[in-house]
Amino acid sequence: MVTKNKEQNERKQETGLADITERVRIYTLAAVSRDRYEHSLRTAEMAVKLCKLYGINAERGRLAGIGHDMCKNMDDSLLVTLSSRDGRPFTQLERNKPSLLHGRAAAVKMQEDFGITDKEILEAVAYHTFGGEDLCPLAKILYAADKIEPGRDYITKSYLERLFALDLDSMVLTVLEENIGFLQKKGKAVAPESLLFLDSLKKRV
Repeated sequence: MVTKNKEQNERKQETGLADITERVRIYTLAAVSRDRYEHSLRTAEMAVKLCKLYGINAERGRLAGIGHDMCKNMDDSLLVTLSSRDGRPFTQLERNKPSLLHGRAAAVKMQEDFGITDKEILEAVAYHTFGGEDLCPLAKILYAADKIEPGRDYITKSYLERLFALDLDSMVLTVLEENIGFLQKKGKAVAPESLLFLDSLKKRV
């Protein structure tokens, strides 16, 4: 009887998650460009793949992936207004370029407008742009999925196979180091959160 009730509760939770994911998908389709929407779908599928690989609920990864860029095309003033409600201060980089707040804004919107209370999903969405210190496994997965979804022109089958052979922290560290190297090569600023993320991962690998 206990097992049966547990299975029923799990099915109910999965159904609820699927319903919310569909609502987020429909909103994202209307709110962003077609290219950004398709990127979101690919990121969601990559997040599902990584969740399965590393033993995490795949549907939570799908929801985080579909919603992570839902605020990407918002104007700066709305991004600032939404993001300010998460209680975290703005970095100088975010002040200089408010579009970088789209992940934080999306996490607030997912909580306030879609009733999402799963702290790990919200953390994953909020931190997917830069990463951060001591992130949960789902947040690490979304950070990587966003960078290695197959629509990016540098992603190859052999590259993914090498990554998938690594443990989670080593895989994310590889992706992060490559991203930091790319930014430095382009002469772009590296966010303080990314450097904290780097140190945090190095301590675990």
